[in-house]
Amino acid sequence: MTTVRVVVGGAVFDRGRLLAARRSAPPELAGRWELPGGKLEPGESARQALVRELREELGVEVEPLARIDGEWPLKPPYVLHVWTARLLAGEVRPLQDHDELRWLTPDRVDEVDWLEADRPAVAAAARLLSAGVTDSDTPSVPQETVRDHWGR
Repeated sequence: MTTVRVVVGGAVFDRGRLLAARRSAPPELAGRWELPGGKLEPGESARQALVRELREELGVEVEPLARIDGEWPLKPPYVLHVWTARLLAGEVRPLQDHDELRWLTPDRVDEVDWLEADRPAVAAAARLLSAGVTDSDTPSVPQETVRDHWGR
């Protein structure tokens, strides 16, 4: 039996906007957009992994706030868990694995070509922002309440 490995993604909020990151690698993902993040290391919590990954990939400090309900399959044995996060310090820069970053308001999240696994979490994040949820007040959002953002 294969052990499931968790990849954490960050729905990073700042001033009513969501951060989108365009992949530069690997080739099969290059050019598509995602919520930035990465794999949990042994002994690391999801929150610790998210802080570490966003520091490495984007050069910023974040505070993980709440996990968005749901678990989305990636290439086996990986699954995606997404956390809302608040930008604490730094200016986002594409340091690793990305070649472009964009801050998107809720009405503009459909302007980029998101990776399929990220779409439900992006929909949840957009709904939170549309509802006026602040960067410091992000409750958990049930997956079933956000599936229809892209008509799925």
